[in-house]
Amino acid sequence: MLFLSNASLLLVNAFTYRSEYSILFIRASIIVLLYSALLSIGSLHVRCLEQGIGIYNGLFQTSAITQSMDLLMYILAPVVLLLSGFYGSRSYGNKLENPMLPKNTQIQETLRGLSAEQFTIVTYPLVTLFILIGAILLMSSSDLISMFLAIELQSYGLYIFATLYRNSEWSTSAGLTYFLLGGLSSCFILLGSALLYANCGLTSLDGIYVFSNIEIPSTSFTTTGHSEILSMGLLIMSCGYLFKISAAPFHFWSPDVYDALDTVVTTFVANLPKISILIFLLGLTHGALSKYPEFSWTNVFLVSSFLSLVVGTVGGLVQFRIKKLLAYSSISNVGFLLLALSINSVESIQAFILYLSQYMLTNINIFFIIILIGVSHHCTVGSFCKNVTPGAHLGLNSNLLDREHSPLQLISQLKGYFYHNPVLALSFAISIFSLAGIPPLLGFFAKQLVLSAALNNGYVFLSLIGILTSVIGGVYYLMLIKAMFFDKSDESSNEDKSIVSTWPSSPFTITVSVLTLANLLFILYPKIWLRSASVLAMTLFNP
Repeated sequence: MLFLSNASLLLVNAFTYRSEYSILFIRASIIVLLYSALLSIGSLHVRCLEQGIGIYNGLFQTSAITQSMDLLMYILAPVVLLLSGFYGSRSYGNKLENPMLPKNTQIQETLRGLSAEQFTIVTYPLVTLFILIGAILLMSSSDLISMFLAIELQSYGLYIFATLYRNSEWSTSAGLTYFLLGGLSSCFILLGSALLYANCGLTSLDGIYVFSNIEIPSTSFTTTGHSEILSMGLLIMSCGYLFKISAAPFHFWSPDVYDALDTVVTTFVANLPKISILIFLLGLTHGALSKYPEFSWTNVFLVSSFLSLVVGTVGGLVQFRIKKLLAYSSISNVGFLLLALSINSVESIQAFILYLSQYMLTNINIFFIIILIGVSHHCTVGSFCKNVTPGAHLGLNSNLLDREHSPLQLISQLKGYFYHNPVLALSFAISIFSLAGIPPLLGFFAKQLVLSAALNNGYVFLSLIGILTSVIGGVYYLMLIKAMFFDKSDESSNEDKSIVSTWPSSPFTITVSVLTLANLLFILYPKIWLRSASVLAMTLFNP
């Protein structure tokens, strides 16, 4: 479905290339993804898919978990595309006038500049569909060849996605960094795959699972050498995957890259690609738990989980830029996901699925609100606007770079925003508290399940680390709340001025409302989430 739709859009674009068609392509892509979600719901039969169904001669294997995660991707991708299909300022181009904007040409053009470029990039929806094709194929991959092709299809799309704004020096620099380091991680994965094939003579993951779990006497020198090389290949592969999801100690690239990218692009890059890699790791580790003493998926993920929890918490305490803070928050949350993944029990997999779903919904909602605050920020008009500097009416520091693509960059820019839009500020606070794990929000129950699974399986030390880092990490989340609700705005007082706000578009307000209410009202009826995660987890362990 996605491939045919993307091919059709490419064909239309080849014959009628006009930049103003971009918004039509985006909305057509949203319709395609929503229809794909309906098809995914119709084909989600847990009892039939319980053991998985191999397709294309074993290159891919679909199961209840992969189908469910496909559905999650089909839901989240249209939500992210809304950022470009319906931008928040309600004005576009030179033909449309926004009655809510002041009658000042310079201010109107500046506000339009924040959204106009989004509607002129025709490749935006096309690349998005290519990334989704790669992500969905990766989650169902059951062969080293199909795995590498799928992960590269996803990665190359992300590299293009990161450099869509060629006029932005920051975005171009971040895209180049992302490309170079992403290529390095792909080399790790390819090298590990080559070592596996050299020692097993197999590319099928099922065959490698069987081969790696055969009890072989350790008296043979040759057998011992093969065992060590096989374990080394798995270790190198795991490093490449951890690099892709920015888990510590392979996290150094993510804060700078996420901060330099356009905020709309960061919303996609920082969230959706991690789903496919983590779900693939779930299938990989569940079947490939090596019996060799030289290597263990559990040990690798436990070490990375510990480092991610500590680095993500400590690194976020000293940040004053919003996207860098959220990048360190992402590293910390990946630590919880790896902790659940390393335990490999029904309870931990249930916690893993719930945590992954709620984190993606909450994080996307936070990025939505950040973009809304940046675009629909209060505007000062009157005599003050006669000599206004572009971006100054948005509360931006004159020293900030790339203000057109990332109007909200500093935590200090949130000061006093509660008094300009209390509802949006309250939605932001609910999402932030959910990330921090404050009850009775959805994030609290997800963290509780992960820590409970860790304690029940004897991981007391990491459970204590998880609790301590959650408490300490609440400090930098409270920095955002303090700035928004309790600090005063830095605006200079002027008697001859009035405050005019650009209003968010209806799709934005509806999306933020639904995501916020899902977080807030989980406590009223949690059975749907918990039972669904439990059923999916049990399908992995049924004989």
